[in-house]
Amino acid sequence: MGKRKLEHEPLNRNCPIRDVLDRLGDRWTVLILMTLGNQTLRFSELRRQIVDISPRMLAQTLRHLEQDGLVRREVYPTIPPKVEYCMTGLGHSFYEHLQPMVQWADKHHDEVRQARDRFVAQERYQAL
Repeated sequence: MGKRKLEHEPLNRNCPIRDVLDRLGDRWTVLILMTLGNQTLRFSELRRQIVDISPRMLAQTLRHLEQDGLVRREVYPTIPPKVEYCMTGLGHSFYEHLQPMVQWADKHHDEVRQARDRFVAQERYQAL
């Protein structure tokens, strides 16, 4: 039996799988990519469509997505500057895998909420 490479273990902070999924699995990344879909949007349009995200968090997440090669930022030399965001090919390839997860969440949302309610009720009962 060969040695396992620690850098590929999901619990190791240097694991490439963890490195990518930590970024792509956060709440705002998923919402931004789902909002962008196959369209190009300006910052203000994204902000209007994702109502509970702060401008700072939207800018930070867009910067991370651009850094990771999932989103392209296009700046037009106008006054004031016009900035648009769209998904890259890499972003679209992730989006294809993201859609089934979003569909699953939509389909099972009620069941998850009911399970949460049961858990909270059980915790309260056990605390008595």
